[in-house]
Amino acid sequence: MTTRYRVEYALKTHRRDQFIEWIKGLLAVPFVLLSQPSASLASSTDAIRQMSVAAHERYAQIMSDVEGLVKDHRDHQSPSAVHLTVSKLKLLVPSVGTFFTPLPLKDAFEYQDKKRRISSRRFVAPSFNDIRLVLNTAQLMSLVSGGGVDLMTFDGDVTLYDDGESLNPENPVISRLLELLGRGTRIGIVTAAGYTEADKYYGRLHGLLDAIANSNLPEEKKHNLIVMGGESNFLFEYDGSVKERLRYHRRRDWILDEMHDWTEENINGLLDLAGKALRDCVSSMGLEAEVLRKERAVGIIPQKGRKLTREQLEETVLVCQRILVCCRLHHELRNTNSQQEVSDVGKKLPFCAFNGGNDVFIDIGDKSWGVLACQKYFGGIEGQKTLHVGDQFLSIGANDFKARLACTTAWIANPAETVALLDEMAELRGDQK
Repeated sequence: MTTRYRVEYALKTHRRDQFIEWIKGLLAVPFVLLSQPSASLASSTDAIRQMSVAAHERYAQIMSDVEGLVKDHRDHQSPSAVHLTVSKLKLLVPSVGTFFTPLPLKDAFEYQDKKRRISSRRFVAPSFNDIRLVLNTAQLMSLVSGGGVDLMTFDGDVTLYDDGESLNPENPVISRLLELLGRGTRIGIVTAAGYTEADKYYGRLHGLLDAIANSNLPEEKKHNLIVMGGESNFLFEYDGSVKERLRYHRRRDWILDEMHDWTEENINGLLDLAGKALRDCVSSMGLEAEVLRKERAVGIIPQKGRKLTREQLEETVLVCQRILVCCRLHHELRNTNSQQEVSDVGKKLPFCAFNGGNDVFIDIGDKSWGVLACQKYFGGIEGQKTLHVGDQFLSIGANDFKARLACTTAWIANPAETVALLDEMAELRGDQK
């Protein structure tokens, strides 16, 4: 049974997506008014069918109305628009961000309702997952009708493969990725794993890399795969001539113009401060964990045989996020030894603090920069022609969240949903399976 603590914890702002929760609230009204959660066997089939039809119509109308609000919001965000007020959607959902494309929410709801029978349910209201999948479908519909996707970027853990596992040859997502490459779609794997050696990425992605090498794809299409490591710090290109199937691409050739200001002095200053915050968390909460410093990241990992709880991980993320953000806002980053102000660190460097499931890391940059760098690498692909697929889109402690600043996104919950998403895209294109 769900405890009051778990209910209240789940309602914390950093654990919810406000746009999805808002739509969920809208759909809850017709569910309450129209559902007849009777356990009586006397309920006629016709009555249940009528209830389902009425609920479907109301749900679809609400989705159509939200679709209109998204259109109005996009009109307000247009560079050519001259508005003295914010959009109505922004007033209703202050945290709502940029929409790169229209969202045909009514059609997407019709599509998902046929699969999930949302309107037929009498005891379970439209859920967070129902709405998340409707939004994914709406995004796919918009991209397909708009000419398709030129670049798809993917998170690694929990998106392409299970947490802590590897992309093995039998993984069903591999055939779908090969199909994308065959269609000319560029693929970027944007991962938090911050390795500087190609062999470590090969260990995680060997199933896909070997499949590409052994495929009949034209050579130029094989090179449409890249790996962006450390969120936005290390780029590797496909190279079938080497054992690891990947070749390191030197940073100065692909970084964005804004990244030139990321000096080593500022990077080390931010990581020093983040490392101190992490050590304080380990001490104050008695965590059985060690602080690990990398070239462009610092984090905590559990001691061998130990596991950190979700609450400990999220507390650590929130503490580090608050410290680093406050220092940036007030320009009061201070050297831990000399108390000397080093405010340039906070003013110039983006960072990402995230919960990795059993560790916490603070990386230089974030996935918005990683996706933007992938777009630049492939010649300047725009956000409305790019789709990022990931599993972490909560506002705090989730490293896919920032990708919404760079392109369209799809929020999945596990690798099986990634496969289903790619199959859905093929279905919407009209491909024959």
